This record gives sequence, C-alpha cells and structure tokens, in this order.
Amino acid sequence: MSLALLLCAATARAAPDAPASSAVPATVAVAFDRHGVRPLLAEGLADRATGRRVTADDPVRVASISKLITALGVLRLVEAGQLELDRDVSAYLGWPLRNPAFPDRPITLRLLLSHRSSLTDGADYLVPLGETLRSRLADPRAWDPVHPPGSDWFHYTNLNFPVIAAVMERATGERFDRLMTRLVFAPLRLDACFNWSGCSPAAVRRAVVLYRAGGEVARDDLRGARPCPVGLADGAACDLAPYRPGDNGALFSPQGGLRIAMRGLARIGRMLARGGDGFLSPQSLALLPAPQWRLNGSNGLDEDGTATGLFCAYGLALQRLGEGGPGCHDGLFRDGRARLGHSGDAYGLRSGLWFDPLSGRGLVYFTTAVDPADRGRRSAFSAPEERLIDRLTGGTGVWP
Repeated sequence: MSLALLLCAATARAAPDAPASSAVPATVAVAFDRHGVRPLLAEGLADRATGRRVTADDPVRVASISKLITALGVLRLVEAGQLELDRDVSAYLGWPLRNPAFPDRPITLRLLLSHRSSLTDGADYLVPLGETLRSRLADPRAWDPVHPPGSDWFHYTNLNFPVIAAVMERATGERFDRLMTRLVFAPLRLDACFNWSGCSPAAVRRAVVLYRAGGEVARDDLRGARPCPVGLADGAACDLAPYRPGDNGALFSPQGGLRIAMRGLARIGRMLARGGDGFLSPQSLALLPAPQWRLNGSNGLDEDGTATGLFCAYGLALQRLGEGGPGCHDGLFRDGRARLGHSGDAYGLRSGLWFDPLSGRGLVYFTTAVDPADRGRRSAFSAPEERLIDRLTGGTGVWP
C-alpha cells in the first residue's frame, strides 16, 4: 500500500465521527522526510475521564527520547564553546566525579552520553528538591565496581543524564528547564518542555494522560492545571527560588521528562534528517551517530540490568538500528535498513523516533497502556510497537 493510501486510511480511522472507546490505547504516528511532516494516525483517548480524543498536536511524556533532545542542548553548548565532550566533567561540577573503584579514570560528557561512564541506576536517579546530586552519587550503589569508565562496556543508565544536566547548569548558570527552552525549543519554535515547565497553558490543557495496561492512571492526569515541575520530598513545598543551578540535575527529568506533541517531535526528526538545518552545524550533528559502542554478544546491559538485544549500537544519546551482530534483536522494521533515533519506555508508554539517514524518511510514534509482558515476536521492542509498524506499512513492516 502506498504512503498516500495509508495516510487516507489513517485519516478515515481518526475522523471525528469514528466511534471512541476507552479501551483503545491512545496511539499517534507522524511521518517526516526532508521536506515536511505528515500525520498518519491518531486514535484512542488522550483523557478517558473526559472522552477527549488524542491528536498529533497533543503533548505527551516521550520517555527516553528525552535523552536525544538533551544531547541536542549539549551540542549547542559545545558549539558555543561552553562545554567540551572529552573534558573531565569534574571541572564543570566543581567537585570530583569518580567511580570509587576506579578513582584515576576521568568521566566525560562523551562517556555519559554513550552510557559508558560506569554509572548505574542502583541508587535511583530520582533526586527530589532539597537533595543534591553529589550526595546521591556518593552512594556506592550508583557505580559499577567491575567495569571502569571508558571501557567497552555499555550499561544503559538513566542517572547519566542528571549528571549531564548538572554539568550544563554549572557551565551556564541556568536551570535546565530554562536552558533547554533557550537552546532547543525556542529556536525550533516548539511548544515543548521538561516536566511541564515552560509549556504553554494550551499545551498543559492538551496533555495526554498516561495509563497502564490495567487502566489505572500512571502519569499526567493534569485536568488543565500545571503541576509542580520537580519531585518533592515528603512535606516539602514547591519552591524553586533557593535552588542553585548544578546542585541537582535530576530535578527536571532530563532522562525522560520531555513533553512534546508528535507533530513537534517529527519536526525535530526532520531537522536531524536535513543535517542540522541551521540549528546545528553538520559537523556537530555528525557527532550524534558516530558509534561509541557496539554489542558484541555480552558487553552491554539494558536499563533493567538484562541483555535483551534492544541496544545493539549507540552513539551520543542516539540508537542505531539495523547494525546486526551477536545478541542483537532490534528488528522493529523488517527491512534491516540502518536507522537512527531513540526508543522510549515508561509509565505504560512506548515511543520512538526513527529515520533513515540515506533517504531522510522517518517516523515518530507513541502508544499507551502497554503491558510490559506483551513482548514482540521479531524484536526486543514491544508487540504493540511491532503491530503499529506493520499496520502503517500494510503488513510488510518495511517503511518507505
């Protein structure tokens, strides 16, 4: 089936008079290429309590795609001469960041962005207001005692990104949420934000509520009201006035807290496919996909400490699909073509941003209420994601 026919069919499915069902997960898919973006599918309810249908313009928490967007902010600061990818981040933080088992091995932004820093999520990456990232990193459980920073060992770790955010804050003196608006969202004219800080009131009203597979609310049941954008300790007030930038890079969830509509995310994909498109230089953009690590049977772990083969090759906060190799199971698309982007998985949501760097064609999507046990048949992605790709490609799984 041609892309035009798919678009017509998807539009018909998402028409206003189509029957709504609270049992249908909210699912949105938007295609892009170097010339523009095209919504393909929008079905289900953004808010089951009100019956509001989801659209391609409704912001949603896209989980770990946030890491790739955070990396764009890093590269903008590198271009401005405020950060260096291979400098010891201790120089920015103002205190020594070291794995206690390897005190002589410096940790750099390159290692943090590529999940080779030797950090783990064993001490948790959620650090509430009033606590410091430095105190959390003093917990030995935050570190891998066997694999040193910079080795050929990949451990997908959310905690890397609060450290990155703290480095960005220290280098600029700006809070991460405001910094990302200045560096990324404003230049790209996006109504997007981290943890709802900086999004417009209209975007807050259109928030997609995240539901778990059993139907319970998992996240973002806002009912039109902007929430406190940071995690709070029990009994603490939502008062950011005393916060000193750099003390707690975890506050605005740089690892997973981006809220953005699929139409907006597709515009970011289009910028990437166009080689930076004036937002970043081609030289800077080329740093993202440059391979920092490849799976070689048993030299890497996923977020939960297992090796599912979802991550087969990784650059700077960017996944590479279609690389193949022992233990690799990243075949969301059936064609084996190389694709760049990032996956997302949190609070019942699965999401993705993927594009072919040769043709410039890509896809962004999310689907909600996914059962963690509903695993894919041909890949380490979820079964709902595989079914979505097959549905959009007329059963072939081969993206145009």
